[in-house]
Formats: sequence, structure tokens, C-alpha cells
Amino acid sequence: MDFNLTEEQELLRDGLAKFLSVRYDLDKSRAAAKTGVGWQPDIWRGFATELGILGATLPEDVGGIGGGPVELMIIAEQLGQALVVEPYVDTVVVAGGLLHRAGGPLARALLEKISDGKAVVALAAAEPASGDRWQDVSTTAEPDGDGWVLSGRKLMVVGAPLATHLLVTAGTPNANGLSLFVTEVDASGIEVHPYRTIDDRRAADIAFDKVRLGPEALLGEPGQAWSSLSRARDEGAAAICAEAVGCMRKVLADTVEYSKQRQQFGQPIGSFQVLQHRMVDMHMELEQSVAAVYLAILKLDEDEAIRARAVSAAKATIGRAARFIGQQAVQLHGGMGMTEELAIGHYFKRLTAIQYEFGTTDQHIARYAELTQA
Repeated sequence: MDFNLTEEQELLRDGLAKFLSVRYDLDKSRAAAKTGVGWQPDIWRGFATELGILGATLPEDVGGIGGGPVELMIIAEQLGQALVVEPYVDTVVVAGGLLHRAGGPLARALLEKISDGKAVVALAAAEPASGDRWQDVSTTAEPDGDGWVLSGRKLMVVGAPLATHLLVTAGTPNANGLSLFVTEVDASGIEVHPYRTIDDRRAADIAFDKVRLGPEALLGEPGQAWSSLSRARDEGAAAICAEAVGCMRKVLADTVEYSKQRQQFGQPIGSFQVLQHRMVDMHMELEQSVAAVYLAILKLDEDEAIRARAVSAAKATIGRAARFIGQQAVQLHGGMGMTEELAIGHYFKRLTAIQYEFGTTDQHIARYAELTQA
């Protein structure tokens, strides 16, 4: 199997890496996350107008480039290496995939805005009683004339405080399954309770109190959204696995460089064999993660069972590697590894959070075992 990138894919990778190295300052990004609006809108516009990465994996008929899973992997890895907090995965990968598969005039118009950098979309799926089980919903959408009335609560909606639109899962009468609706985030009856997560992203708990929606707000057929949601969940998991690879590359490189500079007993700590062995173990975990991500990315367009097994294998592998590499990096940096002044601490928090997004490590191990037995 050929894992070499095409010339166009190499240009995408190198162009994005250069943009981030010049324009994306970690200190400025953390300041925006902690004390500002939570992100850098000018960077988001640059992603759209200067790089075109917001449309790189979207269809050409909505202003995208029509790229596939490999382009997704390239972009996510570079964003991870720069520790970008802007909601690329939530808006482009998860919401973009759902809108594309749903079709219709409203979905098409929203995809065009995403590609142009004029819309940020967040998926509201988790609930107080169901947690990470997206299938279990108590949020309801009742018919109201030719429209709908949406009521319920959603938890941990990543990117919601930055969003212009929400995709909301709900149950509908006479439909044995999930339905998916789109609404503007500032619609009457929507109450957003924002907060900052441990990895400096923005999320929110949201209450929907009899939110009136038009008939066009329903995406696809009533009760038929789970198949698309399941795929979006796997696509999001694969994307953050690629992001984790970028994070781990940076963490390992910084740790090796630090070990060459930090002096102990009159010599660099990198000269101590026991520490060399630990860094080799970190490298081995990274290489296993790269292989697992390649498999997951290349299987995204396969049948559901094949896709799910590859994604769960990658998520489980990444979960173990992220924990090991993050902890080793902090320990090798000593106490200063957890300070705000060093990048290592910020990367460690992001790697920790990734272990719980789109399903925990344990959940994916269990799903992999179930699919393998089946």
C-alpha cells in the first residue's frame, strides 16, 4: 500500500505548516482562549480565504475543493502540531459531513458559509441523562403547523459559544429514531451557558425552551439521522486521532530538544541511557499511533463495520499513546512541565482531553472487541 502523499497533498501540508508557524502564536492563542473571545476570528478567516482549508474536504458544488480523508488527516495533524483551538473538527468535519449527507437548500447554503469562513456550526448531541450515548435523547421536536417546536437540554457542546448555528438531535413523534435539526444559535428560546474546558477550548450547556423552527430546519427524514450521526462520530474520532499525532510529534520533539539542553551532574540529561530509553519508548508509541491513524483514515469510506473497527482501533491506540507520551514528557521536563510558561503543559492537557472525545479509550476498546467477535 502506498502511503506517500501526492504533490498537491504535500503543498497543502507545507502551506498550512508555514501559515501556522508564522501566524499562529501559542501565547496569543492561549490569551484569547483564557481572557478573550475564546479564539482568533482573523485566523479562521485566514483558514478560509488564504489557505482554503475550511473547504478542502467539502464538495466543489458548495465552494469546496472536494478533498477526501487523506486531506482531512493532513489538516488535522498540522492543526494539532500548532495546538490550534479554533473549531475545525466540530465545524468542518462533524457538522460539514452531516450537512453534506442531509442535503437540501438550507444545508447547501450553510456548507457554502462554512467554506467561506462565515459560519461556525456545533453539534449538540450529548444530554444530562445519556452522556456520551448519542442514541439516547430526551430532547423532543413536536410538530407545530408545518414547522417544529424544539425542547430539551444538551451538555458539553464543544464550539457552541463560537457558533453561528447548531445541529441538534431530537426525537420526533411517530419516528423510531433520531432526527436532526439546524437552528441559529441566537434563536428565541435558546439559552447558552458557556465555559472554558481544561484544554482551552470553549463549550456550553444549552437549554431549548419551545424553540420554534421552520419546516426546512429538519435535515433529512424524521427518525433517520443515526446512520449519518454514527459516521460523523467516526469521522470526528479519526480527525482528532490525526490531531493527536500532530500534538505528540511536537511534544516528543520538544522533549528531545530539552534533554539536550538541560544539564545535570555537568552533562545533558539526554546523555543518560535510562532517559534515552524512555524517549525511544515515546517514539515507538508515536509510530504505532501513526500507523493506526493511517488505517482509520483509509477505512473511513468503507462499510460501517469496517470503518468502525478501524476507527476504534485508532482511538484506543491513540488513547494509550497520548497518555504515555504526555506523562513522560511532563516527567522529563520536571516540575516546570506543568507550568503555563512551557508549551508542554498545554499539549499535555489537550492530549488528555482527546482521550475522552468521541468516545473514551475504554469504550472504543469494547466496541473493537464486539465488532471483532461479530
